[in-house]
Amino acid sequence: MTTSADKRQQQPEDSGLASVATLPGVGPALAETLRKLGIERVQDLWFHLPLRYEDRTRITPIRDLVAGESAQVEGVVEAVETGFRYRPQLRVAIGDASRETLVLRFFHFRRQQIEQFKTGTRLRCYGAVRHGQHGLEMVHPQYRVVHGETPVEATLTPIYPVTEGLGQQRLRGVIEKALARLPDAAVLELIPQELLGPLGLMPLRDALLGVHRPAPDSDVTALLAGGHPAQQRLAFEELLAHHISLKRLRAKFRKHRAPALPVDPDLRKRFLDALPFTLTRAQRRVSEEVARDLARRVPMLRLVQGDVGSGKTVVAALAALHAIANGRQTALMAPTELLAEQHLRSFRAWFDPLDIEVVWLAGKVTGRARAAALAKLAAGAPIAIGTHALMQAGVEFTRLGLAIVDEQHRFGVQQRMNLRDKGAGAGEAPHQLVLTATPIPRTLAMSAYADLDVSTLDELPPERTPVRTVALANTRRDEVTERIRAACAEGRQAYWVCTLIEDSELLQAQAAEVAHAQLSAALPGISVGLVHGRMKPREKQAAMDAFKEGRIALLVATTVIEVGVDVPNASLMVIENAERLGLAQLHQLRGRVGRGSVASTCVLLYQPPLSGLAKQRIETLRETNDGFAIAEKDLRLRGPGELLGTRQTGEMGFRVADIVRDAALMPSVQRVGMAMLRAHPVLAHRLTERWIGAAARFASA
Repeated sequence: MTTSADKRQQQPEDSGLASVATLPGVGPALAETLRKLGIERVQDLWFHLPLRYEDRTRITPIRDLVAGESAQVEGVVEAVETGFRYRPQLRVAIGDASRETLVLRFFHFRRQQIEQFKTGTRLRCYGAVRHGQHGLEMVHPQYRVVHGETPVEATLTPIYPVTEGLGQQRLRGVIEKALARLPDAAVLELIPQELLGPLGLMPLRDALLGVHRPAPDSDVTALLAGGHPAQQRLAFEELLAHHISLKRLRAKFRKHRAPALPVDPDLRKRFLDALPFTLTRAQRRVSEEVARDLARRVPMLRLVQGDVGSGKTVVAALAALHAIANGRQTALMAPTELLAEQHLRSFRAWFDPLDIEVVWLAGKVTGRARAAALAKLAAGAPIAIGTHALMQAGVEFTRLGLAIVDEQHRFGVQQRMNLRDKGAGAGEAPHQLVLTATPIPRTLAMSAYADLDVSTLDELPPERTPVRTVALANTRRDEVTERIRAACAEGRQAYWVCTLIEDSELLQAQAAEVAHAQLSAALPGISVGLVHGRMKPREKQAAMDAFKEGRIALLVATTVIEVGVDVPNASLMVIENAERLGLAQLHQLRGRVGRGSVASTCVLLYQPPLSGLAKQRIETLRETNDGFAIAEKDLRLRGPGELLGTRQTGEMGFRVADIVRDAALMPSVQRVGMAMLRAHPVLAHRLTERWIGAAARFASA
């Protein structure tokens, strides 16, 4: 339904849709530079929002400067000195009426600059103040020569995201020209007044002018924290645009037909009877939710989230049974070979007794083995398990009915689209099941997964035991080694995880090799194994198999064992340099123990002194084993990027919104989004175009 408001908003009078090249002074070269920032239309400049602000509305006397703060000062050059003792540097001393001196220090300078700083020249400088050898100083301040009475800025100075070849001053000038074309409030507003009014938010036009040209008396603290009413108004609209985009993409996908995959009670019973365990209540509930989706001709889009060890794999296997019973194929994709191999072992153990073949396809499957796997899939093999290799050209499915993606946030959206498209044919799309062992806080799920139905496995199998977590300084390493000796003497097994802050497989491997040598020497008579990312897959698998079979008592590993390793007899884990890892990763690693009936312990070895953030992480792990509580804390400490992954095209790179800070806006966002999609579809489309533009098609898959 298109309303009169929608029609009014389609009028060409909207100057925001004009090219940036129509602005005075924006030639082809500048237009191309702006395009690198995603700025192509005039309205893109309106919504290119400041990262922060500088206060140049006043001059601070030198005697009132505070180290650690930024300020603007004005003074007369009293002395100039160049030195080359360690490296070239230029020091300029300025004084003002407060009879104090400030040193300006430059490490990169030109001869012409030195000539600017003649004694008696008046300078206006802005920069961060710090303690120097001779009192307070500014290093590489922004400065200009002033003559006579030069007025200060009338508003706070916005600092924008820029790119190479485009400085702040030039970009501010272009944005000012764009703001001159801001239409009247009624034309600019895309949210109907009957929806916007009850929220008590300021008009969009006032909000835009407020963030681009904040008045000197603005609440600077609120502006810097993102809590100013103008920013809240813009955050609401940005969250709304993302929410609508996800909902529209979901609706678009659901216009496809999907194969109806009803349950086969006999096949399901045979499968469950052969399992060596009984399903938990949560597994039964979630499996029923999945079964209801699969029985419909509408493509399923469901996220199954559950803590480490909650049994997501068997829920995925039960979903695959639906496809098999109806002559359709299932593809399960995992982000790493280790995790994919774990799924492969589980699926083969469960499906081999039913004479159902599981095909393996990963990057290391080459030559004849690859050709054979491809031929089987093309011939209709029921189940394929692998890594991103499943999405490569040349991999053809005949009747793909179900696509299962594990740890979806580790894949790019385009990759997931490719897997989905492999099953699209004759107007049909495969059902999609997404698994994650990173519990998604409700706030984040409302924002990031608005296109998915969410099921939660909130119960651990009865054989799982809570893991006790202790934190010890690295100086107590010998005590930890003795603890390992005692555990192994009692027939139990242990992990020793090596971590490095450098994202280098080579350095991580070297650290693991050093630890392996040290522990082997310190623990004679105890078999010590080694696993790291640079080992050949066959060597890695041999070590893992030996550990699983109990032939290795202590496994030294890098974080490759974060997911996909299940050894119930392992009851002790030591994580070296634990302060270097995030909460989610520490919790994932800890989940490798506590899988049997023996009480398990996780030792976090840290290098003192701990930062405030590291202290909070370690304290959180000591206090709780609840993955959801940990995810909430991780979200507060580090933001959504860490939980969702950062390699995702169309990830949540908000300009002004912050889904932790602005969580209170989400219920209103959902309510207004639903109303706009139902009654104002044209305005809803224009809103997503305004905020997301071309990236909208990648916001979901």
